[in-house]
Amino acid sequence: MQPRHPQTAELVTGPRLTYLIKRLEMAERARMEEVLQAHGVTLHQYTALSLLERRDGLSSAQLARRHFVTPQAMNQLVASLERDGLIHREPDGANRRILRASLTDTGRATVAACHLAVDELERRMLAEFSPEQERDFRSALERSLRGLAESA
Repeated sequence: MQPRHPQTAELVTGPRLTYLIKRLEMAERARMEEVLQAHGVTLHQYTALSLLERRDGLSSAQLARRHFVTPQAMNQLVASLERDGLIHREPDGANRRILRASLTDTGRATVAACHLAVDELERRMLAEFSPEQERDFRSALERSLRGLAESA
């Protein structure tokens, strides 16, 4: 069945928008894994490092919530980041059972290099967009995300 335009009864030509979004996500994830591999990190590791760059001192549980993974998966991820010297953990001052994660100097350098690689990937993805089209695309994605968040 062909999708219909939401405001009219007219048929939309081409694949469903949700299908195109999924294809874009899959292509973007595959390219991200490729460019990040050159820096020795996975997409999940890069996401966790980026979260810690923006908000130092998160616990594994807080990282898991922000990364949309289970606490068990995050514990494994954090252990690998610590083993690789990208983060270090210290007990929380108020609750010694909570370990707060922070980037090491190596972790900061790694995430900075990854950002440059991802910036280049985004430039490739948006190469055929004008600056105005890029702003409109970003705005449309943000509005779509808000719409889904509001309906949840």
